[in-house]
Amino acid sequence: MSQPVTHIIGAGLAGLACAVELAAAGRAVTLHEAALQAGGRCRSFHDPLLDRLIDNGNHLLLGANHHALTYLDRIGGRAALESPHRVELPFHDLASGEGWVLRPGHGPGWIFDPARRVPGTRWWDYLRPLALPLHGRQARVADVLATDSPIGQRLWQPLTIAILNTAPADASAALLWSVFRRTLLKGPAACRPYIAGPSGLSGAFIDPALAWLRARDVPIHFGHRLRGLTIQDGRVTALDFSAGPLGLGPQDRVVLALPAPVAAELLPGLTLPLDHGAILNAHFRLPAPVPSLPPFIGLVGGVAEWLFRRGDVLSVTVSAADRWMDQPSDELREILWADIARLLQPPNAPCPPCRIIKERRAGFAATPANATRRPGALVPGLGNLLLAGDWTDTGLPATIEGAVLSGRRAASLV
Repeated sequence: MSQPVTHIIGAGLAGLACAVELAAAGRAVTLHEAALQAGGRCRSFHDPLLDRLIDNGNHLLLGANHHALTYLDRIGGRAALESPHRVELPFHDLASGEGWVLRPGHGPGWIFDPARRVPGTRWWDYLRPLALPLHGRQARVADVLATDSPIGQRLWQPLTIAILNTAPADASAALLWSVFRRTLLKGPAACRPYIAGPSGLSGAFIDPALAWLRARDVPIHFGHRLRGLTIQDGRVTALDFSAGPLGLGPQDRVVLALPAPVAAELLPGLTLPLDHGAILNAHFRLPAPVPSLPPFIGLVGGVAEWLFRRGDVLSVTVSAADRWMDQPSDELREILWADIARLLQPPNAPCPPCRIIKERRAGFAATPANATRRPGALVPGLGNLLLAGDWTDTGLPATIEGAVLSGRRAASLV
């Protein structure tokens, strides 16, 4: 008798993590992906304008992201990430020209050292996040953390927007706390940053996973779009792909590891997060590398929010960027380059070639209302169907860690 098969629909991080987990346990898995490549929002590609490998979005992993790091260790991808020797988060105020470095330490003692804090802040300012979980599930970040104070403008606001892709006035205090309690409150090891190296996000998260799965004879089908589900007697009995229907055996399982809007089309009655936030990324190819810049730096006082350096390419990220989505790319290029140029010598350098990438649905908006609409991995009434994706109820925002956790959780329930 053949072994039951788990069909995973979607080869983004959630789907890959689920497939790796099941294959490692000796389970039969088949992976289906509508696109011609894996990775979803976490992938790299060669850009012909820049003639460089770039990522479709910039991502920062932290030492506290245990699920993502476990996944990388299993597939052999961690070596493709880079981490600075010291655990520190550099920032630069584009308006004042002031720079500083946040250096979390072991225990709370570091907040008493002005050299490790944000300039203009007091040690007791850093205690305020402890109130985030005390205001209920409907509380917003701005209800708890003042964003008009020095620490609010220079730390809480940029961290909230980067982590939740949502402005503090709308963002869930509970979701921000779920990240803070795993990172800032756990010391430097939990805050250690990891960024993609020369081979990009695909070189760490995607290509090693595909190679690992293929080495274990896991079938992977690209260009395999799922158009519908046949449901009978409380279970999925067939998958309607663009290439034709695929009947399921009585013990086969299905994991939908798809973006929330696509899952909503396949399961119209499912409660899902309705609102999404946009992210804007810009990649500039310079005439030469700028080794004087750190590998990444947080920016305040401008439009650009985070700057990443990889070789001769500088990449900028703007989160909660809905207001910029309809702006012409040429105008965005000039706006963002004006911010970057303030960090360079000479500061009036002409704008180099640039690739603008707009993600209108980069992740669910991390609002209290949206958070209550996140489903679990199990689909009520359908015994052989599970869900995976950073939009499911992982307790985390839409991050790499949340995506990998969702895939591993779905695998544990198969």
